[in-house]
Amino acid sequence: VQLQASGGGLVQLGGSLTLSCTVSGFSSDDYAVAWFRQAPGKQREAVSCITNGEDTPWYTDSVKGRATISRDNAKNTVYLRIDRLKPEDTALYNCQAKTGWGWTQQCVVDGWSAWINLIGFWTPGTLVTVSS
Repeated sequence: VQLQASGGGLVQLGGSLTLSCTVSGFSSDDYAVAWFRQAPGKQREAVSCITNGEDTPWYTDSVKGRATISRDNAKNTVYLRIDRLKPEDTALYNCQAKTGWGWTQQCVVDGWSAWINLIGFWTPGTLVTVSS
């Protein structure tokens, strides 16, 4: 499985940004995708997660109401839009994709927060910097 996160950059306080995660290597669209971020000096945290079904996506509290995750299976891409950006949104953002019943269920429970140590290899992310 290959993942490519993109779309980061320097954004003004209060602005918006849409990140993209392109996924390849799965034999079908039946996988879940989560976005994570790691701010300088802080631990990596789950931001949002979406399955391929009708489940309501999961969002961490700090972005709830400001973020929207979506997917376009025709383009094998998952998007994360964050509005009203805050300085605390500054971080390196990564995406992960997993298949299987357990990962799908955990995606909508906590965005894989409890399983973050099981993720394994982290591909290069995309840096988001919110400036004031």
